[in-house]
Amino acid sequence: MAKSSAEMADSHKKKELIPYWVKAVIVFFLGWVAIYGTRSVLNPVMDNVQAEFGLSASQLGLISSIFFLGYAALNIPSGIVGDKIGKKKVLVPGIILFGLFAAITGAMPSFFLFIFMWLMVGVFQGFYYGPSYGLSSEAIPQKHLTVGSAIINSGMAFGLSGGYYISSITVGTMGMSWRAPFYIIAIPVVIIGLLMWWIIKDHPKSKAERQAEAANGEKLKLGDLFKNRNLILAYITIFCAIYGFFVVVTWMPYYLQHARGITGSAVATISSLVPWAAVPGSILFSWIADRMGKRRPVLLVMLPLSIIAMVSIVAFDNMYVLYAALIGYGIFGKISTNPVLVAVVADNAPKNAYSTSFGVYNFIGMCGSILAPYITGFLTDITGSLNMGFYFAGALLIVGTIAAALIKEDNRPNVEGAAS
Repeated sequence: MAKSSAEMADSHKKKELIPYWVKAVIVFFLGWVAIYGTRSVLNPVMDNVQAEFGLSASQLGLISSIFFLGYAALNIPSGIVGDKIGKKKVLVPGIILFGLFAAITGAMPSFFLFIFMWLMVGVFQGFYYGPSYGLSSEAIPQKHLTVGSAIINSGMAFGLSGGYYISSITVGTMGMSWRAPFYIIAIPVVIIGLLMWWIIKDHPKSKAERQAEAANGEKLKLGDLFKNRNLILAYITIFCAIYGFFVVVTWMPYYLQHARGITGSAVATISSLVPWAAVPGSILFSWIADRMGKRRPVLLVMLPLSIIAMVSIVAFDNMYVLYAALIGYGIFGKISTNPVLVAVVADNAPKNAYSTSFGVYNFIGMCGSILAPYITGFLTDITGSLNMGFYFAGALLIVGTIAAALIKEDNRPNVEGAAS
């Protein structure tokens, strides 16, 4: 009797030296390195861009806000298209194209062209989130889901730090043009895109499977996602967490230069305390969440501590407090809370629309990244200080903590034994 396709797949998996899900985790980790490395090359040279084009703080913040507008706008469409035609077909072209547009951005002679090309980088980065987490959630075994997501997420830390250092060293230390980091970062990004094309497996639904889902009434309506209490609360929490995170990521190098008088590679070193502290924090708390089988208790430890860290960054005129606050925010902040919230979505999202569900999750969260750079710049212009932007971010994190406290974990459709 001939083996079924499932049996053949299982047999193939046994022969693999490295399980496919481990390869997927490594490749998607590199994907986040590419994304955050590209984003963060801008931040240490914001002073240079401001001087080149004669910008106010609000206009300077608008550069990142426009970028994240493009990024957020594509999250839901890319998730929907990924579910229909195959996630890999959406994922890989997006990575290669945003790498190419990063290089083009660096060559732009005017503020309008610069901000437009940076918008295009954001648009093609928007192809990544939903398809990547849809593929990784399908590949990673349930018992390793949160830790696997945490390892993938830690790519953000490596990318952030790498981008900071590329710009700080090439421009601040070596005296190269502020445009050089945009050219440099494009090379590894394109290579990572090609690596992803080679390794990642995609299994788009066949016509028969789509017809069977339609016959069984399984076709997703986007509004259905907003009927799930836990998904709504996860969306609110990630919005607040991402808002605070992008206040720190976007404005920290500028804050260090203007409020603390720090220059050169020291800016990258201090700014990198956040992403590097996030790596062990993310994996530790994700491992705890997996062991507990619950997400809410972990979030209710991390979010209040991230509020304290956020406010402490600007509340005390002491460098040692600043170092401690940045490390604390790294351990308990958005990078570390995100894999736990990803697990909340994976626990509750319709399985036939993982990519779309994660696209909506990230779209709502990244609306915080659209608002954070501009609002912080606006508050800086009217108050003459960046401090109020950090305090406002802390206030939003209180809202996120309340939302996390309202998550119910006795009715999670994708967790065996949790449904009521």
